[in-house]
Amino acid sequence: MHSTLAPTPPVSLAASRNRLPLLLLFATLALLWFILCRDLSLEWSSNEQYSYGWFVPFFAAFLFWLRWEEWWKVESRNSKAEIENAKAAVTDAAQRSSFENAAFPSLFLVSTLAFLLLFLLFPVRLFEVANPDWRPLSWIHAFLVVSLTLLVIFYLGGSRAVRHFAFPVCFILVAVPWLTPIEGPLVQWLMRIVAAVATETLTLLGIPAQLEGSLIRVNSGVVGVSEACSGVRSLQTSLMIGLLFGELKRLTISRRVALVGAALTIALLANFVRALFLVWIAAVQNLAAVERWHDIAGYAIVAAVFIGTVVLATALAGTPVSARLSPRHDFSPPPIASPAPGPPSSILRLPPSAFLLSVLLYLLLIEASVAGWYGWHEHLLARGKEWTVHFPESALDFRELPIDAHTREMLRYDTARQATWMVSPIVRRDAADALAAGRAARIYLFFFRWQPGTATVLRARAHRPDICLPAVGWRQLGEPAIRSYPVTQNLALPFQHFRFVHEEPGGGPVYADAFFCLREDRIAAEARGKPESLAFSHWSIPERWEVVREGLRNPGQQVMELVLLSKNASNPAESEREFAELIPGLVKVGSAEESKKAGSN
Repeated sequence: MHSTLAPTPPVSLAASRNRLPLLLLFATLALLWFILCRDLSLEWSSNEQYSYGWFVPFFAAFLFWLRWEEWWKVESRNSKAEIENAKAAVTDAAQRSSFENAAFPSLFLVSTLAFLLLFLLFPVRLFEVANPDWRPLSWIHAFLVVSLTLLVIFYLGGSRAVRHFAFPVCFILVAVPWLTPIEGPLVQWLMRIVAAVATETLTLLGIPAQLEGSLIRVNSGVVGVSEACSGVRSLQTSLMIGLLFGELKRLTISRRVALVGAALTIALLANFVRALFLVWIAAVQNLAAVERWHDIAGYAIVAAVFIGTVVLATALAGTPVSARLSPRHDFSPPPIASPAPGPPSSILRLPPSAFLLSVLLYLLLIEASVAGWYGWHEHLLARGKEWTVHFPESALDFRELPIDAHTREMLRYDTARQATWMVSPIVRRDAADALAAGRAARIYLFFFRWQPGTATVLRARAHRPDICLPAVGWRQLGEPAIRSYPVTQNLALPFQHFRFVHEEPGGGPVYADAFFCLREDRIAAEARGKPESLAFSHWSIPERWEVVREGLRNPGQQVMELVLLSKNASNPAESEREFAELIPGLVKVGSAEESKKAGSN
């Protein structure tokens, strides 16, 4: 143990004869960062708000390289005579040895902190594999990797090196998804602000427009949120661009804050112009034209933020970076003016090979253990009862609802269908009286299916009424209730019952009762003999631990959501009774392929 932690003699990095520690150090850091980026890429690929994250690791590597070139350039300029003079002033051998290690922290201290951080990495990896939508884990994982990297830099070059390389190392944090309690309200607030300003502007221009939450109604139809504005995506992208160019231009802290603020302002203004343009297209042409211009307008925002930020960063920089850097910049040690020993600026110390090898093997062991844990449990899980949704095509006023390209790209489902119809008199004998009394009897049904895959959990759990309906102007009433609804004698499905209200300008409130069910192909509760009807999750911390304990990973999911619309506020018990009467005719036991074969026969 002592030989593992014993520090190697300080060596010149450029003239090092032993390349093994350097290779092991690079492999260890590369593995750490690869695992982190692979975990974050699930959100980057499934959520377009964070699609810019694919560029962040490359930007971070480029910024690190620029910092490294500056560091090495300044280090090479430091006079070797400066170190020799300082050493010559120290006649005692013990003091000379102390001098040679004065600039470097203790390997025992660094290794203790590193083992603590690496110990925390194992439970984080174990939990995030089964809970890829739990964003606090992504932040913890990112902070662990950043801390370990800075700890290595601290050991190699001391606190000066940490200050010098901290920004490019921490730059990856701009690609970590924001916490939902922060992101959700902010997105909805921005959408409503942009939609309200665009509506007022169109009215002043003589184009009739009506605001409905974050939707804008024009003569050709309703321009939805996905068409009217891009939410927080451009805001986060502008934050990344502002920080990037602030670093490239080496601005002061105050100027970097000003640049980021300006980039965010440009993004908000561009979002407003984009919304105004798309709604204007819908008003003078049609909704199909909006779809053609949607992506072009989105790219225009990024281009506007990029160009505007470059111009502002150049103006704020004033003088080129090279003219403002001196051979002894902030990361260079001060000149030695006394015989007292100072940090040897041209010396870097690599950790022992045995220590680096043990860390690398530990990281590989973590990944192998996590994969083995879930792989072993997946063979023990019982497959849930297969079921699919039967759409009543013969129902009154049945209409298929097309799924727009934006939704297809966002959810990336394997199969999906959505439709609407009026309540059948067989189910609701008083439908005519209800319609006459203003009680709407229209139903919307949505069904999405994802085959087992890495990012399917993220997409399935993102398509929920409490996320989708507030985004288009609906206000949730109270907390959702859970109830099990019998489908057949041997199958009952749990649904969450959400209630919403939406104010229509001039038309009064409209109420929606949304029933939502997310089912996974493999359910641990069945393997333990519990009824399937009880296997519903709020994804609380205990339930997330339960998923880890049962080894559920990428099981495949399907979502069924039914919405009952009403002009008058209904009693929740009455809505649940209506849904209980509808559900046996809408759910069919068996896979979709079996249902197709049965229908063809």
